[in-house]
Amino acid sequence: MTSITGKYTPQQLALDEMFNDINPALSARQAGIESSRCYYCFDAPCIKACPSKINIPSFIASIASDDLSGAALTIYEENILGGSCARVCPTEILCEQACVRNLEDEADPVKIGQLQRHATDNASFVGHPFKRDQLSGKRIAVVGAGPAGLSCAHRLAKMGHDVEIFESQSKAGGLNEYGIAKYKITENFAQQEVDFILSIGGIKLHTQTALGRDIQLSELKSQFDAVFLAIGLQEAKPLMLENEQHPQVHDAIDFISELRQAQDINQLNIPKHSAIVIGAGNTAIDMACQLKRLGTEEVTLVYRRGVEHMSATEHEQQIAKNHQVQIKTWSRPTSINVDDSGQLKSLSFVKTKAVEGQLQDSEIHYDIACEAVYKAVGQSMSFPKLQDTIPTLSNGKISTFKNQLTSIDGVFAGGDCTHIGQDLTVEAVQQGKLAAHAIHQYLNPLQEH
Repeated sequence: MTSITGKYTPQQLALDEMFNDINPALSARQAGIESSRCYYCFDAPCIKACPSKINIPSFIASIASDDLSGAALTIYEENILGGSCARVCPTEILCEQACVRNLEDEADPVKIGQLQRHATDNASFVGHPFKRDQLSGKRIAVVGAGPAGLSCAHRLAKMGHDVEIFESQSKAGGLNEYGIAKYKITENFAQQEVDFILSIGGIKLHTQTALGRDIQLSELKSQFDAVFLAIGLQEAKPLMLENEQHPQVHDAIDFISELRQAQDINQLNIPKHSAIVIGAGNTAIDMACQLKRLGTEEVTLVYRRGVEHMSATEHEQQIAKNHQVQIKTWSRPTSINVDDSGQLKSLSFVKTKAVEGQLQDSEIHYDIACEAVYKAVGQSMSFPKLQDTIPTLSNGKISTFKNQLTSIDGVFAGGDCTHIGQDLTVEAVQQGKLAAHAIHQYLNPLQEH
């Protein structure tokens, strides 16, 4: 895939300059040197640590031989969204943490993520790299065009099935398009990747088509041979505080989506002096760092437990520190305060502590002045109001059984809407791929697999 260039307005240029790539691509020379550091382990621990099971030594060896298309093909065989995963995957706690180079004196793993990006960004194929198998005559509905849905659709199309994707948003891509920090997936890359995936053929995309509003599960079951649900998580969890509906109290994921789609910086309502982000995950880090890049002078990220409990990795926490984001831990928000004119003025917090593993409030209270608040305390699934039955849910997510089958025959599920994995993009891709194989077996029960 190659970059798409075009004419930009001064405002667009300003946004691009603010959100330049946080991990610049390797040059050909850098990639050559880095690939030579790999030991090409026979029983490679990096493969075992990769959720999508990419043959990492093999693709790195191809880079060392200057065969970038071969390297990319090895990646795409297991992860068709290898380009975006190379940008957002927490390699520091997965493949790179497992790299045997960590055991040597320099404790410096091979830069697997950046090498994967180098391969997928610079590969050149005539047409799509995969050919479809003999057409099966089977039709599968995929609900949701995020990483899990796209991965499942592509693998099913490769197996010879016809697929229709139903996406509620105006663009495909899911979190890659709407929910990832603008400095991680830059410019138009998410849509380039979608176009690349769909170019295999056999996949029809319906946008602005929501389950429960425009289509019903019973309709899909009657019209298709199988259904894959990859509807993600739609709603931000509330703080349950008074004044939470104040116009300057936002859901972080909504602001990130607005920022990613903005054509003009003037479209955005950006706090000038101070903002507070509540949360401890990657979304909270993304939100805080983007505010700093947009010019907010003071951004404070507040979490009710300690740094060691944050779901954001140490790497992500360091990114926040590099952006001069203040991180306050062991603090729970207790009230959202407005002044006599109704303007947001501050948040009140109580210091917390852990007592025998349980979080308890202390006697210490304090306020932080702010112009805006961004909630990033997690998301929940709001299952669409269907006119018919829905799959069994557990703790607000879809329950899956063997081979990602739900409680409804012929209906499978994967990605963030299930309890499988840790809500990582690369895990969603893997679940989509595995679900495709499960659906193929469901449709062909007499075949050996």
